[in-house]
Amino acid sequence: MSRYDIVIIGAGIAGASLAARVAPHARVLMIEAETQPGYHATGRSAAFWSETYGGPDIQPLSIASHPFLIDPPAEMGGESFLTPRGQLFIAARADRQVLDGFAETFAAAGVTLTETDPATRCPGLRPEWSEGLWDPTCSDIDVARLHAAWLALARRGGAELVCSANVTGAKREGHWRVETRAGVFEGDVLVNAAGAWADPVAQLAGASAIGVTPLRRTMVQLRVDPPATAALPLVTDARDRFYFKPEAGRLWLSPHDEIPSIPCDAAPDELDVAIAIDKLQSAVDWRIEAVERKWAGLRSFAPDRKPVYGFDPARAGALLVRRAGRFRHPDCPRRVEAGGGDAAAHRARPDGRASRPRTLFDPAVSRLNGWTRRAALLSFGLRNEGA
Repeated sequence: MSRYDIVIIGAGIAGASLAARVAPHARVLMIEAETQPGYHATGRSAAFWSETYGGPDIQPLSIASHPFLIDPPAEMGGESFLTPRGQLFIAARADRQVLDGFAETFAAAGVTLTETDPATRCPGLRPEWSEGLWDPTCSDIDVARLHAAWLALARRGGAELVCSANVTGAKREGHWRVETRAGVFEGDVLVNAAGAWADPVAQLAGASAIGVTPLRRTMVQLRVDPPATAALPLVTDARDRFYFKPEAGRLWLSPHDEIPSIPCDAAPDELDVAIAIDKLQSAVDWRIEAVERKWAGLRSFAPDRKPVYGFDPARAGALLVRRAGRFRHPDCPRRVEAGGGDAAAHRARPDGRASRPRTLFDPAVSRLNGWTRRAALLSFGLRNEGA
């Protein structure tokens, strides 16, 4: 039976990035239920980075992560994970107040959104969509490469990965004993980074379930005429009813749905696909030539829709790392510093090596069903859609 300092359940972007940061300071194991990491939310994301994404509560983390994402250190490959895209928020004249309120919300945080004629940035936009705001900061995130870089860094630090290892039980008797379909593993700290399965895993371990709700998001890949050029921005309805963006000559479209779901291998519903196409046709005069792909992912949220990371005070050695749905990638570099610091500090290596990576923001601590919440209050100078 193998024994580790830290056992992380889940090897998606949350688990992999945490493992990468703590591996140099502790013996780390990642347990992944699927045959490969990133099969669920991480691998199904249409992720992008924007100053405005996630609202004012998430925005400071996203802003602080930008230097890392655009100019990563050599250990992460040294090549930017971002490709400039730009984001166009559109509205009908009757919804002008929605755009104005959105701009006012972020002006206080120093984010400038400029008035624009949406038809000049999205050819083929129907004339009734006459109101627009432009966010030049928006960039596509290369999620696959970012996730792979975290996994590679974790492995170089000594972390191990076991796949096809569904957790069937977890109990603490001085240390954690985790039973999986791939064997039994022991550790001093158990980290729950199980995404949509966060609450079921917590219950297996006798820890507090915080009410994480998986929400299904639909994505459709279309071939349209005229073709979706690389110059097209991310186009978002101001009322959050749809968004679309170009991808390798095709169009990725979502109805921006949030359908409550059980934790599962999410699949798109044909009605949601039809709704997405109907919304697109209400916005542009392009001809849809083919539906080439459709998929769905689960975006999971705590009740207040904010990230959660910290130890359960009622269950020794149980750490929750719960990124909030769509914000898992844009704020990942700084979110992981908080969770990594907590995990490594709790269980230092016996050989006396440094026990805590430097945390890059000062946490404001509050409580949610017994879990420690670390709010994103940055001590600056230092930076999750899908689906």
